[in-house]
Amino acid sequence: MDIIQKLTDELEVRKQQVEAAVKLIDEGNTIPFISRYRKEATGALDDEQLRKLDERLRYLRNLEEKKAQVLSSIEEQGKLTEELRAEIEAAETQVAVDDLYRPYRPKRRTRATMAKEKGLEGLADIIRLQMTERSLEEEAAAYLSEEKGVHTAEEAIAGAKDIIAEAVSDQAEYRTHIREQIWKAGLITSEAKDEGQESVYETYYHFSQPVNKMAGHRTLALNRGEAEKMLTVKIEEPEEEILTWLCSQVITWSNVHTEQALKEAVEDSYARLIRPAIEREIRGILTEQAEEGAIQVFGKNLEQLLMQPPIAGHTVLGWDPGYRNGCKLAVVDATGKVLDSLVIYPTAPRKQVQESKRILKNLIAKYGITLISLGNGTASRESEQIIAELLKEIPQKVQYVIVSESGASIYSASKLAAEEFPDLDVGQRSAASIARRLQDPLAEMVKIDPKSIGVGQYQYDMDQKRLGEALSGVVEDVVNRVGVDLNTASAPLLSYISGITKSLAKNIVAWREENGRFTSRRQLLKVPKLGPKAYEQCAGFLRIMGGTEPLDATGVHPESYEAAKKLLASLGYSTEDLSHGGIKGISRKVRNLKKTAEDLSVGELTLQDILKELEKPARDPREEMPRPVLRSDVLDMEDLKPGMTLKGTVRNIIDFGAFVDIGVHQDGLVHISQMSDRYIKHPLEVVKIGDVVDVKVLSVDTAKKRISLTMKL
Repeated sequence: MDIIQKLTDELEVRKQQVEAAVKLIDEGNTIPFISRYRKEATGALDDEQLRKLDERLRYLRNLEEKKAQVLSSIEEQGKLTEELRAEIEAAETQVAVDDLYRPYRPKRRTRATMAKEKGLEGLADIIRLQMTERSLEEEAAAYLSEEKGVHTAEEAIAGAKDIIAEAVSDQAEYRTHIREQIWKAGLITSEAKDEGQESVYETYYHFSQPVNKMAGHRTLALNRGEAEKMLTVKIEEPEEEILTWLCSQVITWSNVHTEQALKEAVEDSYARLIRPAIEREIRGILTEQAEEGAIQVFGKNLEQLLMQPPIAGHTVLGWDPGYRNGCKLAVVDATGKVLDSLVIYPTAPRKQVQESKRILKNLIAKYGITLISLGNGTASRESEQIIAELLKEIPQKVQYVIVSESGASIYSASKLAAEEFPDLDVGQRSAASIARRLQDPLAEMVKIDPKSIGVGQYQYDMDQKRLGEALSGVVEDVVNRVGVDLNTASAPLLSYISGITKSLAKNIVAWREENGRFTSRRQLLKVPKLGPKAYEQCAGFLRIMGGTEPLDATGVHPESYEAAKKLLASLGYSTEDLSHGGIKGISRKVRNLKKTAEDLSVGELTLQDILKELEKPARDPREEMPRPVLRSDVLDMEDLKPGMTLKGTVRNIIDFGAFVDIGVHQDGLVHISQMSDRYIKHPLEVVKIGDVVDVKVLSVDTAKKRISLTMKL
């Protein structure tokens, strides 16, 4: 297989782009580095295209290795023909290779192998080739053997049919045809194991849908219901049609003595060997497709969550709500430093509301708190009510935001949190994290395993390794897109920077603590174990504010400093002009982009990126994202009425809709059918996490805590 051509066709790009990207990947360059600083080579392939290319490259190379192993194994057996070699070399999937290898794969002891050991292959040939004028029992008599354990003609015939059944099952073309038939005409069905039992799987108690139209979220729901022993799931296929076709392929002429036995062998082959295997394969394919879709949605959601804009310049009160153990509070200043932490008990069972309000009023006055960041976990509703009452009683202008607690408890109990907040208990660490999530979501969220952030569907039902790799790639892309301050970034944040491993990130922080702040990117080369290759990969994504080299505060890579300085000089500027927030309008002063790029010995795409950075150094792409809704009052579900129009924030997106926070603690669902007046295949076509949207209430079910919303206003 020509892997380069295959990738070119799949990605629908030029062959030279693929060749360049593969070469750069093989040389050990990271995806963010290639995407940002090697645009000329790849024709500006973006992060998403490069990650897809990288994943497919690994799959196709593994496939070629598998083919080589299979060809070697068959050749060692002396059974490799040129026709078979061509079929294996042309196979485009692991399944196709497995089908072709099946007859030659070393087998465990099966009914067929035991029958062969009893010397019944000759009888199987007689039945399969229909070449006898005698009755089958008469033919079988010649194979009786006390020594080999064949005592009767019936036993001999049964063994011969087992050999035929396995031989039919091993035919790759039969499996391929049957797989296609079931995929085209089969149905996925499910039934309740206990119909009287109420559960979240009621939708699937009597469920049926064509295999080729299964939505990913339904596949994952069926898998979970089956695993929890709530559902019985199976595939119903056009069995009669398949058997008729299979018999027509195997029984090529009529023989009154052997035809019935051959038909029985074919039927047994299908029922016992082919059908169960193909059902497993199809369900595996459906699961793989569903997981791929879910991972993509999870990745998009995570990207949008991490790209939420930081809310700078506020002293924030982080509030981790609770009942018996109280509500943990942490006051965090505008730089993220914890100023104070304590516990109040305004909720049941103590209900010390007035005492809690008195403490809160003192904290607000003492530290100049302007924002409260409230976690959305247990007792959040009651805490929100108290906050809303408090804000009406104080003269200061304070607002609150409800933030997701996902992963906060995991982080607060981690070794990292203990090192970061040695004087705080687990709950107070969680409150500090909740406050910082509002100040800089990206810097705080990278401390948590991406799988624990909870902005997907069925994330614990899929391949955790694959999910983890995909989500880590998303975090890596976002962190490098935004860039980080080398002198303030934590080790977890640094570890996502291109070319920096976890151990290197710790070394950078240790060097900083021992030697003071970095004043130049070149000082990175003094960090233990950070060599030229790592420096090349990471330098452009690390910012140094107020250092000895003004370009270190930009996204211009050190390899382009000479070109940038030459450009500035030609336009009458110097690097010192960058310290005043950039040089506005510099892009318009370059009359001939192509000629200027040639004069500077850089590519046009690189020159365009340099100009953007000189115009607005280290621009934060998160600034363009919608800001969270700040609240000062609270609604109850009982306050909601059909037809009411509200403003809300998109919290999670799934295949069939989006959950929107409208300020009543319970997020409402906007079904995909209620998102747009035009047909859409997926909610991500219309909304993204963090979007502030106008919605109208369709219905409210307070008993089941369900709110149905529409965006069709």
